[in-house]
Amino acid sequence: MAKQPHLLVESGDVHDIALIPGDPGRVDRIAAQCEDAETVSQNREYKIVNATYEGVPLTICSTGIGCPSAAIAVEELSRVGVETVIRVGTTGALQRGIEIGDMVVATGAAKEEGTSKRTRTA
Repeated sequence: MAKQPHLLVESGDVHDIALIPGDPGRVDRIAAQCEDAETVSQNREYKIVNATYEGVPLTICSTGIGCPSAAIAVEELSRVGVETVIRVGTTGALQRGIEIGDMVVATGAAKEEGTSKRTRTA
């Protein structure tokens, strides 16, 4: 498959697992916790680094701001072999009791972002 137009990567350039923060600066912060970090590509809001964490090879790819640019990153990563995508970063919350710095593992989300349709059930 040809080089992807936004991420500027092709098959073989990335690992099966990708962490996707929004901010390109967070790519470097995450990579600093890993071993063997190597920048693969950088274009606009997308910065891609391959690294190893506790023996597991992974790719770290920033997505920029908003769902459209995140969708581009996920689709292009999928086209070149990424099988597991884990979003890391900040989020909003509706529940009381969640404090700044708390870890949240989401099992669902309310979509009102404008990229995908949200279906409502009665």
